[in-house]
Amino acid sequence: MKKIIVLLTTILLFTGCTIVRIDTENLENTINVVLSKDNKLYNRVGKGYKYYVPRGVNYIDTNELNEKLYSDGNYYYLYIDAISYYHKKKYDIKENEDAYYFQKINQNGKQGYLEINRQGNLYFVEFMYNYAKIEALVPKKDLNVVVLNASYILSTVKFNNNVIKLMLNETYFTNKEEKYDIFTSKKETTNVLEYQDKKDNKEEEEKDRETIIREKLTEE
Repeated sequence: MKKIIVLLTTILLFTGCTIVRIDTENLENTINVVLSKDNKLYNRVGKGYKYYVPRGVNYIDTNELNEKLYSDGNYYYLYIDAISYYHKKKYDIKENEDAYYFQKINQNGKQGYLEINRQGNLYFVEFMYNYAKIEALVPKKDLNVVVLNASYILSTVKFNNNVIKLMLNETYFTNKEEKYDIFTSKKETTNVLEYQDKKDNKEEEEKDRETIIREKLTEE
């Protein structure tokens, strides 16, 4: 497993009313410290879940259960697997020895992984923990802060069983054409940002419909 050494950074970790100061030199330490805290903060509520958006990270929009965030030139794509959470799906995480960085995670009875793969001049981050996953394509210089922000977000994801059960009973998930597998690493960004692709397609369809309507009105 390859290690990434980063500059010493002083971080304040907010856990409820407690402030913990972290001096971190590497990604593994950052992840272990942040995820080990019982963080009950939240400032975003989605469909069947809630989580905390760290200072400096901005919410952009929502697509079904998934959300798009932004910070300092980087987009974060948050994917939620409510079905696997509700049914407590078990999974076997396999280490990718060819990855630029790989770390298995087991904190507080919750499993996950961080995998980073180089994509040209950028780095594709896949961070999965507790039935939620964040993906981002970022410059090397931003890896530490992106992983830190992702750690905060994923550590605070809390599910609402009643809401998820209601959505399951109402077949909310039944008619989804694609099921996104957060447990499997893509290793590359081919079709990675499905969130944006789907949103762009919907926007194009809306534009096409508007164009057709305008043309019909003009003809009349």
